[in-house]
Amino acid sequence: MPADVHHLPAFRCPTCKKPVARDAEAFPFCTPRCKLIDLGCWASGEYAIPGEPAIIPEQPSGDEF
Repeated sequence: MPADVHHLPAFRCPTCKKPVARDAEAFPFCTPRCKLIDLGCWASGEYAIPGEPAIIPEQPSGDEF
């Protein structure tokens, strides 16, 4: 590990707020469990990016060509 790594700021797991080593398997999460909890929050809509929903035009079906 390079010597200058120790000068970098510490990271905390976004899910449980525990300190996380930069070389952790699930970085930036402390464990694969916290990583899955975060994914579940995105999938359930608990997390969302602010803004207006995108309007996606309808695509023609294959038989309309």
